[in-house]
Amino acid sequence: MKITGYRIVRTRHHWGRPVGDANGFISSGVTDLALVVVETDAGIEGIGMGSAHDIDRLFPALEGKDPRAVTALYDAMLARVFKSGHGGATFGGIGALDSALWDIKAKAAGEPLWRLLGAADRFVPGYASGLDIALDDEQLASFYRTMAERGFASGKLKGGRDVETDLRRLDIVEDALSTNTARPALMLDANESWNLKQAVRYVSAIEERRDLTWIEEPLRRWDAAGHARLSASVRAAVATGENLTGLEQFAPLLDAHAVDIVQAGAVWGITHFLRVATVAHGRLLPVSPVGLTANYALAAAAAAIPNHLSAEIQDLGAPLGVILDQQIADGGVVLGDEPGAGIRLDESAIDTARAGSGWAEAAGPHVRSPRAGLRLITDTGWEA
Repeated sequence: MKITGYRIVRTRHHWGRPVGDANGFISSGVTDLALVVVETDAGIEGIGMGSAHDIDRLFPALEGKDPRAVTALYDAMLARVFKSGHGGATFGGIGALDSALWDIKAKAAGEPLWRLLGAADRFVPGYASGLDIALDDEQLASFYRTMAERGFASGKLKGGRDVETDLRRLDIVEDALSTNTARPALMLDANESWNLKQAVRYVSAIEERRDLTWIEEPLRRWDAAGHARLSASVRAAVATGENLTGLEQFAPLLDAHAVDIVQAGAVWGITHFLRVATVAHGRLLPVSPVGLTANYALAAAAAAIPNHLSAEIQDLGAPLGVILDQQIADGGVVLGDEPGAGIRLDESAIDTARAGSGWAEAAGPHVRSPRAGLRLITDTGWEA
């Protein structure tokens, strides 16, 4: 079997609510999604979600090769761009191609990906995450009640701007999820919006009145010393890693004992996640993948590692034209039996879709606020 080509399919995800974080939000609740389809001479196609960046530069590392040599081809893609670097969006392109190759490998074997990777159980435990910074209190309650109906007993709130607001909204999340447990696990995600002392003061103030399971991305992603000092100063676990693009970027954080929950973004692909999980397991640390809503192929990898803790589930729907062989139930993902990653495309439905503005709009959460980490007080806008 040989890789013969690829095509890029672009679709949209309709969230049905504004989505974002402390850095901004998408008021329309419509975001773009790129799918990379890798083609072979055997007629088997693999689908990878997340990013189409630099695919044209990366594909020569794959063309004419056997797609089943997935890990070797992953390293070949890294080598292909070693001069300019594989970080950032380029790493997303590597992740999409990598996920497509794993899909092909499992389809060729006639097995669902979770079984090919060695998992014994098709169930992947998860937590509810509303990307909910722009939701009012009733919308917030409605989202987490809906997730509670699917069995979720833990949830992650986007916050970090005002302690009293976050405390009130954590109460709402807890109340909604308490139908499934007397003590829901509650997490707070600040999306790199604080400096160290802001983080210590903020989390300490929250912990005076309630328990936090973890505080996520409190500081800039590379701040190993700061994360280590924060972890030693608060009760909550420190979770970070979703925006680290490459295994080597984890080393300073792990060496400094700066992370308690090791996270990896689903958009970066399966091989990266497996390698991060292995390194974390060697340090007795749990792993939590972020953003499975747009990349459920990673759920198969999560099912196969020994140190998976819980996966972020952001929505019950799927992107337009994307058909997933799985269910959201019992507080997690129940993977199906279709060979491959369990992703199919209705390209005719996608072709009729109208292009959306997506994550690239100026006010979106992918644009860092100019005063993040530079505020004296936390109950006003970023300009204060």
